Amino acid sequence: MPLNNRSKGSPFPLLAFVLLFLLAPLFFFFALNTSSDRNDISDVTIQQGSKWREQKALHDLKSLFPKELNQPETHLRQEKQKEKEGKSSVGLPQWTDSPVKLARRQLIEKRMAKRAAELVKQDDEVIVKLEDLAIERSKSVDSAVLGKYNIWRKENENENADSTVRLMRDQIIMARVYLSIAKMKNKLDLYQELQTRLKESQRALGEATSDADLHHSEHEKIKAMGQVLSKVKDQLYDCKLVTGKLRAMLQTADEQVRGLKKQSTFLSQLAAKTIPNGIHCLSMRLTIDYYLLPPEKRKFPKTENLVNPSLYHYALFSDNVLAASVVVNSTVLNAKDPSKHVFHLVTDKLNFGAMNMWFLLNPPGKATINVENVDEFKWLNSSYCPVLRQLESATMKEYYFKAGHPSTTGASNLKYRNPKYLSMLNHLRFYLPQVYPKLDKILFLDDDIVVQKDLTGLWAVDLHGKVNGAVETCGESFHRFDKYLNFSNPHIAKNFDPNACGWAYGMNIFDLKVWKKKDITGIYHRWQNLNEDRVLWKLGTLPPGLMTFYGLTHPLNKSWHVLGLGYSPSIDRTEIENAAVVHYNGNMKPWLEIAMTKYRPYWSKYVKYNHPYLRNCKLSEWSS
Repeated sequence: MPLNNRSKGSPFPLLAFVLLFLLAPLFFFFALNTSSDRNDISDVTIQQGSKWREQKALHDLKSLFPKELNQPETHLRQEKQKEKEGKSSVGLPQWTDSPVKLARRQLIEKRMAKRAAELVKQDDEVIVKLEDLAIERSKSVDSAVLGKYNIWRKENENENADSTVRLMRDQIIMARVYLSIAKMKNKLDLYQELQTRLKESQRALGEATSDADLHHSEHEKIKAMGQVLSKVKDQLYDCKLVTGKLRAMLQTADEQVRGLKKQSTFLSQLAAKTIPNGIHCLSMRLTIDYYLLPPEKRKFPKTENLVNPSLYHYALFSDNVLAASVVVNSTVLNAKDPSKHVFHLVTDKLNFGAMNMWFLLNPPGKATINVENVDEFKWLNSSYCPVLRQLESATMKEYYFKAGHPSTTGASNLKYRNPKYLSMLNHLRFYLPQVYPKLDKILFLDDDIVVQKDLTGLWAVDLHGKVNGAVETCGESFHRFDKYLNFSNPHIAKNFDPNACGWAYGMNIFDLKVWKKKDITGIYHRWQNLNEDRVLWKLGTLPPGLMTFYGLTHPLNKSWHVLGLGYSPSIDRTEIENAAVVHYNGNMKPWLEIAMTKYRPYWSKYVKYNHPYLRNCKLSEWSS
C-alpha cells in the first residue's frame, strides 16, 4: 500500500528526465549553429577587409592602366552587387555562394593577380629601356664640346686651364677687401703686410692672361699671399663688411666698364674719321706729280663715251684714292666686256690732282674713266642747295666746331659730327640728273664697296616705273623707317609708315628719266628745308633718301648687295662669296687698322701693293 501510494504521487522526475533527453540535442545544435554563425561573420569581416585592400590596389593600378583593369573591375562590381542582394533582413550577410560561384571568384582573383604581375613586369621593362636611352644620351653629351654655346667656352674646355692666373686674381681681390678693412680697424701691421704681398702679386701677374705667361717662381708668392690672407681672415673677417666691400668693388668695376665702353666707342668713331698716314702720303705724292705734268698729259682718252647712254655708266663720289681704285679695279676685272663700262668720278679740290694722277698711271683697261672736281660745279651753291646754306649757318658751325656744349656730348653725337657730312660729295647723290644730264640710267657706288661679279644685269632690271633700285635692309623689327626718322613730328607721322622697310645706299641703279619726271631733287629740297633745325632726322644722307624715294624704290635681290662688313662679324662666308657687291658700311673700313681681318682679303686682293707709290708710302704691309 505505501509503495503503491509513493509511485502514484511523484511522476515529475520521470517527466523531467524525458524532457532533458529530448531537448539537450536541440540546445547543442543551436549553440553549434550560433558559434558557426559568429565564425562566419568574423570570416566575412576578414574577407571584406581583404577585398577592400585588393580593390584599393586595383583602383591604383587602374589609374595607371585603365584599359587593362576595366574588365576585372566590372567583375568586382557584379560580385559586390550580388553580395548586397544576399544580405539578410536583420542586417547580417547571408553567404549563399554555391561551389560554382566560389570557383568563379577564385578564377577572377587568379586572373587579376596574373595581370597585375604582367603589368609590373612590363613597367620594369619600360624603365630599363628608358635608362638605356638616358645612358646613350649621356654618352653623346660627354663627347660634346663643353661651352660651345656660351661665352666662357675657353674656360669650360678645360676646368684647370690657367687656374694659377685665376687664383692670383682672386687673391688680389680679397687682399684689396681686407686691406680696406684693416685700415678701417686700424690694424696697421696687417695693413702693411697685406700691401706688400698685394704689390708682389700684382707685379708677378702683370699682363699675364694664361699660366704659360707666369714665371715658375710665382707659386711661392701665391703660397705667401695665401698665408697672409688666412691670418687676416682669422682676425678681421666680418661677413657684413666683406660683403659690403665686394659689392662696392663690383659697382666700381661696373662703372669702369661703362666708361671704357664709351671711350671705345669714341675712339672707334675717331678712328673712322681719320685718314691713315699711308693714304695721306699716297695722296700728297700723287698730287705733286700731277701738277708737274704738262696740261696736255692730264686728259683721259675716249671722252666721247661719257655721254653715250647706251653704255654702262657708274657714279663714284670719293676723296679716298685707294678706296676709289679698288672700286674701279674690282668692277673692271669682273666685267664681261670692260669696254662698255664708263666711270664718272667726282672728288674735292684737295684730292683732285691725286685722283687724276692715279688713274692716268693706272688706266682701267678698256673701260672709260673721268675725274671731276665738285668745287667746279658752279650751279651747286647755297642759293640752290639747302644743305650748303645750312652748313654755312651759325648753328651748324656751332654744332660741328664748338666743343663742350651739352647737346654734342657723347660718342653717339660724335658720329654725326663726322667731316663727311660737311662735304658736298656726300649730298651730290641727290643731283645726279644735274651732274649727268645726257644719261638715262646710272649705277651709284660708294667707295667702301668691292665688286665681285659682272653688274651689267642691273641695267636690265625692270624698276616698274620706280626711280631707285636698291636692296632692302629691314628684318622683323629693325632698319625700318622709325629707326631713322622722328615720328613724333607731325610732318613725319602723317606722310610715312613707321614700319616701312629701309633700303641701302652703296649700290643703287637710278632711272634718271623717271627722276626728272618725279622731280626727285625738288622733293629732297623740300624735306631738307623742313629739317633745318634737325628735328626730322639727324645728319646723314640715308634718312632724307628714304623720304625722297618713299614709294619710288624697287627692291633688288639681296645677292646683288651684301652689307655689314664694316661692323658685323657674323656674316655668312657663303653669302659674301655669292654677292655681286660687298659693302664695308660701318666704322671698320678695310683700309683702317680697326678693320676686321677676316673680311679684309675681299678688298685687299684688288689693291696693287707692288705699285711704287704704295711701296714708298709703306702701304704694302697691309697685305699681311
